[in-house]
Amino acid sequence: DMKRARVYNVCRSNGYQTVGYYVSLLAAARGHRPLPSVTTLQDLKLPPVVRVTSAEIEGSLQKLLEPIKSPRFELSIYFGRNLAKRYDRLCQAIFNRFPAPLLRAEFRNDGEWKLAGVRPIAPSEIPDPHREFVFEQARRFFSRPTVTNKRTYRYSMAILVDPDEVDAPSDKKALARFERAAEKLGIQTTFIDKDDYGRIAEFDALFIRVTTAVNHYTFRFARRAAAEGLVVVDDPESIVRCTNKVYQAEVFRRHGIATPKTLVVHRGNASKVADELGLPCVVKQPDSAFSAGVVKAKTREELDEVLKNMLAKSELAVAQTYLPSAFDWRVGVLDGKPLYVCRYYMARGHWQIQRAQDDKRRVYGRSDTLKLDEAPTEVLDLAVRAANLFGNSLYGIDIKEVDGRLLVIEVNDNPSIDAGCEDLVAKDSLYETIMKAIATRIESRGSPANRNGALTTKRDTRG
Repeated sequence: DMKRARVYNVCRSNGYQTVGYYVSLLAAARGHRPLPSVTTLQDLKLPPVVRVTSAEIEGSLQKLLEPIKSPRFELSIYFGRNLAKRYDRLCQAIFNRFPAPLLRAEFRNDGEWKLAGVRPIAPSEIPDPHREFVFEQARRFFSRPTVTNKRTYRYSMAILVDPDEVDAPSDKKALARFERAAEKLGIQTTFIDKDDYGRIAEFDALFIRVTTAVNHYTFRFARRAAAEGLVVVDDPESIVRCTNKVYQAEVFRRHGIATPKTLVVHRGNASKVADELGLPCVVKQPDSAFSAGVVKAKTREELDEVLKNMLAKSELAVAQTYLPSAFDWRVGVLDGKPLYVCRYYMARGHWQIQRAQDDKRRVYGRSDTLKLDEAPTEVLDLAVRAANLFGNSLYGIDIKEVDGRLLVIEVNDNPSIDAGCEDLVAKDSLYETIMKAIATRIESRGSPANRNGALTTKRDTRG
């Protein structure tokens, strides 16, 4: 009957339908937070998951284990730590992937070091000389603050951030407003970063405010959170769909969404792009974000070079007719409804809304924010229609207006929400609306159909 209890499972047996399995399974059923979760227990038994983990840590693994002459090495991981501090980062990486109180990792050297397996261990397997260290790490782990004040919260939410990201989707002021809006609704917020992967199961929801990509830790966080039953914004499916321009081009074509003339490019048709689309044209790396990986080719020589570079990284790319405009519409959509609407103007002397001066500095065009009832109805309707093809989450839809025609450029799964821009009209209510949507998802997630963070919607079965 305890509310929001954390359950640390150190059972001797943890296989399928053993006592340890049911400790974690029933803890989850009671609304508690087990460590390890059933998902982690299953992952530990899947060789492909172990192989992926081995590949992720390979860069540091060879150098770290190079002095070891034996072909086999075992590493004890106690709440993410080892007695030897030199292994701390390796321990943390494995603990983040397989969050469990007590672990033992086995490495083998068949020409190079590989992670061969990871398993939970019982307290009885802790060597006597390690016990005081284990107690110390348990005290450290258990003493982490779980509440920020005496207020009782209904739910807890992690906000994933990267303080060093140049193109972060929300600035510090906006993040503070998200936090304030959440707390008004009884949601305790904790800001986490990429090193907090192992903490995901502690929360009811994950709100990602780092630029997402499938081959990026943000996607791993989203997948893990969804598997643990958390509400996730952005959810994994939205990340997969929105971060790939090829997917978007095909979806728009299939559903009759007006876009600039578009060609999915491969090595077999690359020579036809200029004839099909004219010059200049715009070429997009499939997983481009924030204007990076989007190039305007003015000549055939430039086009050939751009396509050569892009097709060396991806079997497909996207090319579109170049359509200059003074600004792009940006419509925020949440739960299939318009949330805010802005006009993003092109950066001075540039054809995009953003111009990168170097790795750290950006120049942006000006923007203005309109009331929803001031924006053209057809812009809002098109944005909602496009967003609904990707899911039922938080999206930012870019639309160009050219010669009276409205053309969708893309649907973004992680739209920018900065203080003084997107919130200029709605102010605090913008943040409160988003937090209310997350709270509603948490409340309704008792249904298995809702546990991936999306609300149940009536599906269009017309094909």
